[in-house]
Amino acid sequence: MSTPTAEHDSYSVENWDTETLIDFLKEQNLKLDDDDLGILRKQKVDGQAFLELTEEKLLVSPYNFPGGPAIKLAKEIKALKEKPKRAFSTYRSLKEVLTKYSIDGIGIGTIRQFPPATYNLEDDDEELVQCIKEIKRRLGNMGTMLADIVGEESTGRVDYAIKTLEELICITEGKLHQVTMGFAQNLVQCENALQVNKKNRKRKSGDAFGEDFDYIYGIVTTASDWYFILFASDGISSTSKDPINIRFSESALKEGSEEEKDLRKNVKRVMEVIVGLLKDRLECVDEEPDRKKARVEGYRSKK
Repeated sequence: MSTPTAEHDSYSVENWDTETLIDFLKEQNLKLDDDDLGILRKQKVDGQAFLELTEEKLLVSPYNFPGGPAIKLAKEIKALKEKPKRAFSTYRSLKEVLTKYSIDGIGIGTIRQFPPATYNLEDDDEELVQCIKEIKRRLGNMGTMLADIVGEESTGRVDYAIKTLEELICITEGKLHQVTMGFAQNLVQCENALQVNKKNRKRKSGDAFGEDFDYIYGIVTTASDWYFILFASDGISSTSKDPINIRFSESALKEGSEEEKDLRKNVKRVMEVIVGLLKDRLECVDEEPDRKKARVEGYRSKK
């Protein structure tokens, strides 16, 4: 499996049109308003032009941005220049990403399904109880606005990676109505993580593995919906047809209510999967490629 290369240059910043650039900026939580974005539209600023802008240029004609937005945009431009110009958020089309991984179709439902490993937790598990307590505390503070806050604050970028000696799980926080974009971004990060793990392993051992099979897990979540991905050297599987849904509502604050019981049940389900995936990957870190492949084939056969 190859790393992303220039053959996918349509994903690079220089090739963004104005609307793709604006969509990207919206995802960065820069708190730009319609007037700010309207300036970019009026001046027909695309990705290539955006990279040429500076704070000084943004403050004067023909842009005339206010000071605050000019500073934030200048920082974003600097960040894009300092990292590979193939930001995860440019993977707008799931179809294009799936095609890269030889998967037919345009929806997440076309990805092969698998039942993720789980680890049974007791209802009184200390971490589970603490997690429920924290969720209810935040629900109490946020009330009915929780869903809106989740939608606004989720950037659509890859947010976390759980790792020990190597990366184990890649996590993408997606917007409520852009799950497919989250999948595309997570698949790209999983591929990159496998490449990093491979290089680190070879550096330590001094030798390349014969078969070189490996796998990693991915999580795509909108906070309400949780999807799990098994990204292996020979293909991709997911739970895209059967996500775990956590319903956040003020009525769940009432101890013993049906909503509170439902919240506990589904938070527990998510935690059991995450712990199960971590346990599985930790157990196989030092295994030979053929043993890892046997694990993956075993999971797929259970679907």
